[in-house]
Amino acid sequence: MEITIREGGPDDVPAILGMLDSCVEWLVSQGRTGQWGTKPLSRSPKTVESVGRYIDEGSVFMADADGVPAATLTLTDSPGAYLSHLAGPGEPERYIHWLASDRRFKGHGVGSALLTHAAEVTRRAGVGLLRVDCYAGDDGKLVRYYEAGGFTRTEAFTVGENNWPGQLLARRV
Repeated sequence: MEITIREGGPDDVPAILGMLDSCVEWLVSQGRTGQWGTKPLSRSPKTVESVGRYIDEGSVFMADADGVPAATLTLTDSPGAYLSHLAGPGEPERYIHWLASDRRFKGHGVGSALLTHAAEVTRRAGVGLLRVDCYAGDDGKLVRYYEAGGFTRTEAFTVGENNWPGQLLARRV
């Protein structure tokens, strides 16, 4: 399977939302509903707005597997407002949002290819810090996924009235 990374844009929003829905369906099948719930994220106006906003504010990248959109992530210069209660890093950074893959491509390295690309883009921009936050509940697999990609835990946090458990991670590039 040939993986290529390309710049994405507003025309990729339907594919991105499809990937998010694929992730939700997979998480539900695993009994892991704490991260994104049980309903397709494409039906959430808040999620659709968030995906579009981050595309407008940053750079979206798509990993295509044999020409088929398989995974995505967006890079911006800062985390989302939901993390405004945390101290900033005190230096320029690039921040990963909405890393997701179509679960048909699970295990083929499309997410890892995007993380490697994000680190390279960050380094080429002269920025030494790449950060991401993720769901830290259930079995902790998502945190370990980022750690396997070279990220280190920096700060645990909770969000909202349900105290959604999150983990902030960083990687020097």
